[in-house]
This record gives sequence, structure tokens and C-alpha cells, in this order.
Amino acid sequence: MKVVRPALLASAMILAGCASSGSSSSSRAEESHWYNPLSYHWSALNPFSWFGGSLTVTEQGVAGLNSSTAMSETTISKALNNDYQLRQGMRTQGGQVEDFWQALDDGSVKLVISGKQRVERIEVQDADATSADGSKIGDRFSDKYSKAFDNCKMVAGLDAHDVECRAPGSQHIAYIYSGEWHGPAGLMPSDETLKGWKISRIVWQR
Repeated sequence: MKVVRPALLASAMILAGCASSGSSSSSRAEESHWYNPLSYHWSALNPFSWFGGSLTVTEQGVAGLNSSTAMSETTISKALNNDYQLRQGMRTQGGQVEDFWQALDDGSVKLVISGKQRVERIEVQDADATSADGSKIGDRFSDKYSKAFDNCKMVAGLDAHDVECRAPGSQHIAYIYSGEWHGPAGLMPSDETLKGWKISRIVWQR
């Protein structure tokens, strides 16, 4: 094993070096505001990135994203260590048109980043992500709350029956809960109904 490990390490370093040198000349030409399924992530070939940790949502932000991050492709990509494909979109929020960026991994949306000149809100949809208090997507409402009053609200722009709840003791982290509800749109479900609902997104808000 003492002979094999240095060999593996050397191979990994050579492969990483080839990947970076191969992408440096073409990265500017391939940069796009919309997801291109034919484009390739050279960083994925780097064996040292295979063991990277999952995303963590803290009071300060998500990865390198925070309230000082400019809403530009280059800046957002750098803050995410160039680990994601980025595509840009527009949506209506509160009667106004809002730009946003989606960060994708293998074609799946992991983050939705919105704001005007700088990042204001990050919705994390990565199933492996956790918040500062250890909460993760799939956790039940009853794991953290006994009632919605003073904790949760219906938020315009989200799915008709989704509920957003502020993380206890936090100024910037919230959880979006989703579940079955057959009542009128816009009406908060009962606490009994919410008990079985699960976190579908973890949110950082400026």
C-alpha cells in the first residue's frame, strides 16, 4: 500500500493538471447564461473534488455567497468554487420582474439565487445540504415547531400551499415546508396538518 498510494496521488495530480490546462483557453468561449447540456465541467475530473463537503446554510450565507456577492455569472460561479453550471432566468415576484440564477449539478437545480445588484435570497434545494442547526431537506415540521403561529407565514410567489418558517433564533435562515393540503390557496394549514409536512427548501435571506 505504501507504493500504491504515492502512485495514485501522482496520477490524481497529473489528471487535475491536465484538466485545468485544457479548460483555461476555452472557458471564456464556453461561458453562457443558459444551461448547455453539451458543456463539460472540467472540475468534475479533479479527484480532489470528489470528496468535497455538502452545502451548509449559515447566518453568513451559503458557500461563498452572501449579501456582498454581485448578481453576475462570474462572481456567483467563483463564490461556488466553479462547481455548478449556471443559467439565468426571470420571474414575477410581488408584481415585479426579478432576475435569478440557478446553480445546477448534473442537470438538477441545487440553488436558486435572486437579488437586484447583489444577492438577497438563496433557496437551497440540494438534498445533501444542511443548515447551521443541522436541519436538512426532508425533516418534518414537528421536528422543530409545535405551531405555525409566530413562526411561519404564507409567502407570495411560492407554490400555492408552501409555508415558510423562520429558523428559531436566526435572522437569515428559514425553511420552506411542503405537503398535502386540500384547503383554500393562501390559507395557512392547521398545526395538525403541518406536523407531517417536510422541508423542501432551505432559505438564506439577507
